[in-house]
Amino acid sequence: MERTRLALTAIVAVLALPLVTAARHADRAPYGDHFHRFAAPTAGAAAVRIRGAAVEAYDRGTGAPRWTYGRRGSRVLALYRAPGHAVALWADGMVTDTDTDTDTDTDARRVRWHRAVPGLGAWLTASPARAAGVLQPLDPDATMLAVVAPERVSAFRVADGDLRWLLPAPGGCAFDPARTAHTAGALLLARPCRGPHRRPRELVAVDGLGEITPGRTPLGNDLPGRRRADGGGNRVARPS
Repeated sequence: MERTRLALTAIVAVLALPLVTAARHADRAPYGDHFHRFAAPTAGAAAVRIRGAAVEAYDRGTGAPRWTYGRRGSRVLALYRAPGHAVALWADGMVTDTDTDTDTDTDARRVRWHRAVPGLGAWLTASPARAAGVLQPLDPDATMLAVVAPERVSAFRVADGDLRWLLPAPGGCAFDPARTAHTAGALLLARPCRGPHRRPRELVAVDGLGEITPGRTPLGNDLPGRRRADGGGNRVARPS
C-alpha cells in the first residue's frame, strides 16, 4: 500500500512538472507583456489605437482588429503614432515602442523596446489625465521623442529606445507637460518655478539635440555606424 502511494505521488509530480515550468515561464514574461493576434496578416493598411487597457492594431478599411498588445498590471494612457511605430505611455510610467509593420506574433519581435521613467508612474497614478502631452516628437520625422515629466525631460531615439539626453528641472521648478508648443523646429516647454526659486526664464526650448542654448555642442543622434546628419557632434577648434 505504501509503495503504491509513493508511486502515485511520483507520477503526479512528473505530470505536474510541465505545468509548473510553464507557469514559471509565464511569470518571467518581460514587463508583463502579452500579445494576441486575431487573424492572419492581410494586405490592407493597418492603424493603431488605444482599446481598453491595450494597444490595438486594426484594418483601416474594415475596422477589424488584427492584434492587441497589453501589459499585465498596467494600462495604456497615451499613444504616439509614427510610421511603423506605436509609442505607448503606460500607467506605471513605462514607455514602449511597438512595431506596427512587421507581421509576427511574438512579443520579443513585435515590441522593440521598454523604458521606465523614474517617478512618472506615481505622478500619473495621482491623475491619469496628466498623460496628455507627456509624449512629444522632437523632429518632423519623429526620429526622436521626448518624455516630459515634472522632474525631467528624457529624450529617446525612436529606432532603438536609446536615451540620448536628459534635462532635469532645477530645484523648486517643474516641467508642465500640459503646456507645450511646437514652433520653428523647437519644442517649447513651460517650466514654472515657485517661491524663492522663481527664474526670469520659465520657458525652455528643446529639439532633438537637447536644450537650445547659444554655442551648444551637442552629441548626434544617428544610429551607431551611421554618419551624423543632424548637426550634432562636438566641434573641436584647430590647434593654433
